[in-house]
Amino acid sequence: MPMVNREEYLKAYRTMLLARVLEEKLSAMYRGGKIKGGVFLGRGQEALSVSVGSHLRRGDIYAPLIRDQAGRMAFGDTVLDTLRTYLGSHLGSMRGRDGNIHRGRPREGYYAMISHLGAMIPVVAGGLLARRFRGESGVVGATCIGDDGTSTGAFHEGLNAAAVERLPLIVVVANNQYAYSTPTSRQYACADLVDRAAGYGVAGHKIDGTDLGQCLSKVGAAVRAARDGGGPQLIVADLLRLVGHGEHDDASYVDPKLREAPVGRDCLKVAESVLVDAEWASEDEIALWRGEAEDEVDRTAVRVQQEPKPDPADEEWSAISSRPLRDNFAEV
Repeated sequence: MPMVNREEYLKAYRTMLLARVLEEKLSAMYRGGKIKGGVFLGRGQEALSVSVGSHLRRGDIYAPLIRDQAGRMAFGDTVLDTLRTYLGSHLGSMRGRDGNIHRGRPREGYYAMISHLGAMIPVVAGGLLARRFRGESGVVGATCIGDDGTSTGAFHEGLNAAAVERLPLIVVVANNQYAYSTPTSRQYACADLVDRAAGYGVAGHKIDGTDLGQCLSKVGAAVRAARDGGGPQLIVADLLRLVGHGEHDDASYVDPKLREAPVGRDCLKVAESVLVDAEWASEDEIALWRGEAEDEVDRTAVRVQQEPKPDPADEEWSAISSRPLRDNFAEV
């Protein structure tokens, strides 16, 4: 039996399923020439991702990475805004002005990602410190990286600062076996990435990233610990990226043995087996849910393709967000 209750498991599964169906649509549209820029899928990482978004609440900070569509949706992102961003609609949260993976709503605690791996750790740490200065309590911040992100200076600086300040920061590492095409054997020499937690003086948690129940239970425990004053939490989940680095990459470098190993399991299929075995859902119900998700995604894609694109001649875009700052900057 799963380590969580039926309602929590079902809600997380259906979010995973919707994210998977949406990304299948994004892949098809990319290959059909309707999406500009890259498309990076989270296939195989949805169980870990959804568990992060599911345990955050309004007022928290969430900084997802490129493979966190499931976590984004659990945190409140929608099919509509996702497609608006990928298709460059002027009506989306980014108004068609930024890369398709950089969407967010910072004022709502949903940070737009920085592509440089590890870079969001000090950003979220800074956001949490600002909340502390404002007298806010009960807030946590979570960000996600890949195994290769742990090799960056930003990882060290951000996690070290968070540890010193005892910030309620959750760093989630999807140990997906490859940094693009570089295997983990060339990324770190320690026995396991979770061993690094002790060096920073933070709590470490090890998870099977293919097991939705375990992800929900252990991520939830880490979030609660951070919220209750336990300081930073480092979560390391073993799984396999089941697609290429992006849709432009055929992943021919992946060791076939990994695909057959436990780490290569598809977390969505594993969750479906659990649902059926626990008699929490039938195969017919699962098929019905997929059909409903496909219908929602297809209808939304048709709608968004008819929406206006931004006109560069009419844009008032500025890297400085507020008008007073822009005006003062112009006078200097």
